[in-house]
Amino acid sequence: MPHKVFIDGAAGTTGLEIAVRLEDRAEFALITLDDDRRKDARARADALNSADIAILCLPDDAAREAVAMIDPQSRVKVIDASSAHRVAPGWTYGFPELCGADVVARATRVSNPGCYPTGFLALVAPLVRSGLLPADWPYTVNAVSGYSGGGKPLIARFGQPDAPAYRAYGYDMTHKHRAEMKAHAGLAHGVIFAPSVVPAYRGMIVEVPLHLGAMTGEVTAASLTEALKTFYADAPLVLVVDSEGIDELVLERDGAPDDGMELFVFGNEGGWHARLVARLDNLGKGAAGAAIQSLNLMCGLPETSGLRLPATR
Repeated sequence: MPHKVFIDGAAGTTGLEIAVRLEDRAEFALITLDDDRRKDARARADALNSADIAILCLPDDAAREAVAMIDPQSRVKVIDASSAHRVAPGWTYGFPELCGADVVARATRVSNPGCYPTGFLALVAPLVRSGLLPADWPYTVNAVSGYSGGGKPLIARFGQPDAPAYRAYGYDMTHKHRAEMKAHAGLAHGVIFAPSVVPAYRGMIVEVPLHLGAMTGEVTAASLTEALKTFYADAPLVLVVDSEGIDELVLERDGAPDDGMELFVFGNEGGWHARLVARLDNLGKGAAGAAIQSLNLMCGLPETSGLRLPATR
């Protein structure tokens, strides 16, 4: 019998992406609401409580409201793609590579990671856990994303003839992604987060520059690379790439969907300066792909079922 899935917020960018991915999979039966009932509270509550899995693709307040609509005695499992529950007690952070696929598989409340934090945490969290990087370092995150990450308003803005060539934002230093970066990397300080947007529909590059020579110990770019390779040795969606000979990383304006992630460590001669870099699809591993990965695990299915990966991974 297929698992019944209700996507609350299926008309949004992430919701649409998930729905398209699931509609042809026999393992799932989608519960859908007509356009005139999508915002009807009673119809939403009925759909939420009749599902085996509810996937929330909503603004934060609406996601909290949706969770409150679910009968606490029901067996409905939830994947929340908003940022409402990413550091909330009782919720599992839906990053199987970091928290364990078995942990996600057993969870009933899963919070989907943010797109930028996915890149940052994939790079930094394993290295902090191993003791190679200090938990009390003042980390900086420089990142650029395709404009689809901003939802319909930003998609419309970048679709105009006078669309910007580059957009930097987050200058108030209060971006909502900072909390999950700090919490799930186990850091003592909040990160300095510098996000930006370019006229590519999808894709993102997340970079963490490191002055290894100012840290205690003898950590080098080479040792960081080896540690990441060891950590992700059995991770089917994460590839640690040897950076030798690579002199640029690019985002294509019309890049293909990709549910995997590439990690790089670039170091200068001597290895005392390093740049940790993640390249991923903000709508793939950064959003819809991550939700489907968790959905697969929560339904007892192979982790990569229905995911889009290059032949090289």
